[in-house]
Amino acid sequence: MRPAHRDNLLSELRAEEWLLIEWPQDESEPTKYWFSTLSEDTAFDRLVDLTKLRWRIERDYQELKQELGLGDYEGRGWRGFHHHATLCIAAYGFLIAERGAIPPSGPGFSAQLSGSAIPDGYRPRGAADPTRTPHPKLHRDHAATPHRRSCQDPPEMPLLQCAGPHNGQNSGLLTQ
Repeated sequence: MRPAHRDNLLSELRAEEWLLIEWPQDESEPTKYWFSTLSEDTAFDRLVDLTKLRWRIERDYQELKQELGLGDYEGRGWRGFHHHATLCIAAYGFLIAERGAIPPSGPGFSAQLSGSAIPDGYRPRGAADPTRTPHPKLHRDHAATPHRRSCQDPPEMPLLQCAGPHNGQNSGLLTQ
């Protein structure tokens, strides 16, 4: 089909598009209509899947707003909203992954989770460059074992004698 909208103002006709019609068996007439500009070799099942994808996106957005607080942002700046939205979307991604890994009923999840898709040489933005030369003047403690603290003797701590409230005798020691 060709959609027509003020075609008298155009010099040439619009391109042909697919017309997808939803007509449930229990209805007397079609209930929904969609135009599509996908290529002619697109399979019918794929066309229907892509058309119905809009409902899933709207449902995801509704869950983000109602369940995870995306609609609760009251700040004024773009940067704050961006951070808020990023955290909401990350939380939603985690919940979707958990929902898929643990079915609501049935046997438990026994398959191993796949490894991270992060490449070996990945360095997050803002992280220190590991190939940079260290500054020896900034390193005062040369730790031989990085998993342990340096073994310096702790300074002596002064102790105060504490008199008991009832009898006035020294009943214990307090640190200052």
